[in-house]
Amino acid sequence: MLGLPGVVLVDVSEPAEYAAEHIPGAILRPLSTFNIDELPEGQLVFACASGARSQTAVQRALAAGLKNVAHLAGGLRAWKHAGMKTVPG
Repeated sequence: MLGLPGVVLVDVSEPAEYAAEHIPGAILRPLSTFNIDELPEGQLVFACASGARSQTAVQRALAAGLKNVAHLAGGLRAWKHAGMKTVPG
């Protein structure tokens, strides 16, 4: 997603947070039920509301042996602050 080929934005927020607002094209994989086996292939960029849970998701993904992972620093808040569009609930 994010308009870059092969890049997948993975939102690790909880379902209610995602339903209230999220980044366009993001797929939901809540950190509370995070399962490495359910992640799509490609360059994964994890996001959440502020960036804290996405950092945890990156650490779990790296520990599981995934290499192409990153997180959106500042999360949805930083995305909105930069003037980027969101999908409101």
